[in-house]
Parts: sequence; structure tokens; C-alpha cells
Amino acid sequence: MVVSPTEDPVEIILVSDPDQVTEDLVQAFAVLIPQLSSSSSPPTARELTEIVLAADSVLFIARSAGQILGSLTLGFYRIPTGLKAWIEDVVVDDAGRGRGIGAMLNNAAIVEARARGAKHVNLTSRPSREAANRLYQRLGFELYPTNMYRYTL
Repeated sequence: MVVSPTEDPVEIILVSDPDQVTEDLVQAFAVLIPQLSSSSSPPTARELTEIVLAADSVLFIARSAGQILGSLTLGFYRIPTGLKAWIEDVVVDDAGRGRGIGAMLNNAAIVEARARGAKHVNLTSRPSREAANRLYQRLGFELYPTNMYRYTL
């Protein structure tokens, strides 16, 4: 990633302590989630704390000049064929796009998944998210031929 001399550096932070769930973090999600999904409400402080405390999820944020510009959640689950890692809810604020933040978040997730022993990292992305799909392909993710099914509860 090339950072212009006028841009502040971006730091990828693993949110691993409930004390990191501040009002600033909650407010950042209130801005980020509507950019990701029109049908989901932003998480509360309690919900973010549950994510941070869960052994099977990892929350990453991207911060620059004190502002949270993006997030990614990495989930894990064990099945008979091994440990699975799944990237979810990747979002970069409109104000931070074009700075490589999505790539940095995904690379942090890949490093964490490898360190925990996962064989693969999976994710899904709507076809309409063209820039995100190009990013995932640049990072080495391969389109996997499968049928994705959803049962709504």
C-alpha cells in the first residue's frame, strides 16, 4: 500500500479486551454498519463485548488519526474435517476507501486464521460489491463453486 505524505498511517487493531469497547467504538459501528447493510442494526456495546469475549470470534478495526475507518470479524468453528475460519462483515467507511484498509483488515484475518491452525479462510460477497470482489481476488481468494443456501429463522 502506498500512503501519501498527507495521509495518516492506518493501524489494524485486534479488539481483544472488553475495555476496548468504548463509546467511540460503538459510535463507529453506528456509522459503519449502515454502509454494509440496510437491514441490520449496529451492535450495542453489550453485543460488541460479547464478540470480543467469545473464543470463536475475533474483531479487527482499522484506525487512522484517531478515527475508526473499518472493521472485520473473523469467526471460527471446528468440524470433523478441521478448523474453519470465516470472514464476515468487512466494511470500510466511505471516508477511508482507496487507502488499502480492506486489504490490511483481510491480511490481519488471514494471519490470525493461520496462527490458530485453520486450513482455509472463507468469505462470501455479493456480486454487486464489485470493488470488494476484485480485492478478494487480488488477495488470493478463489471463487469457490458451490451453492449457498440460507434458511431464514
